[in-house]
Amino acid sequence: MLFSVLTAAGNGTTTNSWLQMLPSIGIILVLVVAFYFMLIRPQRKREKQETEMRSNLSVGDEVTTTGGIVGRILSVSDDTVVIGTSGDCTKLRIVKGSIARVDRKIGEPETPVEEKKK
Repeated sequence: MLFSVLTAAGNGTTTNSWLQMLPSIGIILVLVVAFYFMLIRPQRKREKQETEMRSNLSVGDEVTTTGGIVGRILSVSDDTVVIGTSGDCTKLRIVKGSIARVDRKIGEPETPVEEKKK
């Protein structure tokens, strides 16, 4: 049996096996590239936008946290933000990473909810 394997290797069957595996390798490469463009690249783009949004926070912006707390920014430091959440100005100190979105930048006019949906 060992002799038949050695003679088969000497007859060039290994090159044929590589040629037979080439389409499979091509399919795997296409799947990896598709996976990158469909999942990894959009995630990096989203992370970059979130980082930019958090670095551009300023006093007076209305924000919503990942926990659903809505408030206005009272002060900004390197990695934390103090927000006021109600008319009596309940203050909460939160980490910048927990801010989900900026609802309204300072200086933007307040728009009714019906207009935002359109």
